[in-house]
Amino acid sequence: MNYSLPADRSPGIGCVGAGFIMADCHLVAYRQHGLNPVAITSRTLDRAREVAQRHNIASVCSTIEELVEHPEVEILDVAVPPDCQLGVIRKALEARHHLRAILAQKPLGTSYSEALRIVELCEAAGVQLAVNQNMRFDPSIRGCQKLIREGRLGKPVFASIDMRAVPHWMPWQKRLGWVTLRIMSIHHLDTFRYWLGEPERVFASVSPDPRTLKEFEHEDGIALYILEFPENVRASAWDDVWAGPVREGAGTDIGIRWRMEGTEGIAVGTIGWPGYPERVPSTLRYSTIHDAGQWHEPADSQGVWFPDAFIGPMAELLIALESGDGTVPSGRDNLKTMALVDACYRSAREHRAIAPGEIILT
Repeated sequence: MNYSLPADRSPGIGCVGAGFIMADCHLVAYRQHGLNPVAITSRTLDRAREVAQRHNIASVCSTIEELVEHPEVEILDVAVPPDCQLGVIRKALEARHHLRAILAQKPLGTSYSEALRIVELCEAAGVQLAVNQNMRFDPSIRGCQKLIREGRLGKPVFASIDMRAVPHWMPWQKRLGWVTLRIMSIHHLDTFRYWLGEPERVFASVSPDPRTLKEFEHEDGIALYILEFPENVRASAWDDVWAGPVREGAGTDIGIRWRMEGTEGIAVGTIGWPGYPERVPSTLRYSTIHDAGQWHEPADSQGVWFPDAFIGPMAELLIALESGDGTVPSGRDNLKTMALVDACYRSAREHRAIAPGEIILT
């Protein structure tokens, strides 16, 4: 494990939502690391009761207001569809009580402008906001960032992510008309920011996914994009959720592979997530000009994205509350990822490179 845990794991967590992400990722990770979920609410109370029993959560609440007013709840963990987040967070802030912080899912709302509204509401209320950009906490992604930070690879030159996978789409995506950019690409765009800093512009091209197009209309099925960073650093991703007719009977070649090239070394890795629910570990290998052609596999790069990495954002939020400092996946910082996602949509529609600043100033 290459991230920290809070010294004090006692603050009570109130959970909003009882779907897959909450029940099979957040709460699994929290219990594994001794965090303290104390209450839960959901649109469907029977589902909330089921999840509460499964994860030994003492209280099931009927409303957001009741959850926030629970005497032990200090942290709110919001796992609802993006078009519901603003309403849920606004209600929570109005009830407030002893609420200190909120962890929200990504995407933070339905657009950059909505995300900005959520951030501003939390800041005005004095409630710290973090965003669950959990791919940053995949062990291989975090391991690569460590190599970059320590200078092992020299100056970054080029990074790429190649995803060939068929995700399980959520029902709410149909009403929003989203497939890839705000659901999967947001992870990769945030990862590039985590590794390389802020891009100057992005050029994106999208086309519908033939399989999902039979279910609902969308524009962003297969998503390809190139990011330009300062000092001639480049990154690109191929987010292919068609991945060939693998559900229609063809052979399967599924996976997520990434690559980071620097002036003094190279790192390559895989993300094990497409194999979920099996625990398929992510991998990381690297070699430098000082290694005589040898490859290294750091021990702390082993582990799985789902559900292990889901402890990371909540742990950093709790540490931030302990120290009084900001948290890495903060709401304010995450606005830059949201702007980059919106820039991809605009780029694809207008067939030109878009600077994230164009979205921020809109």
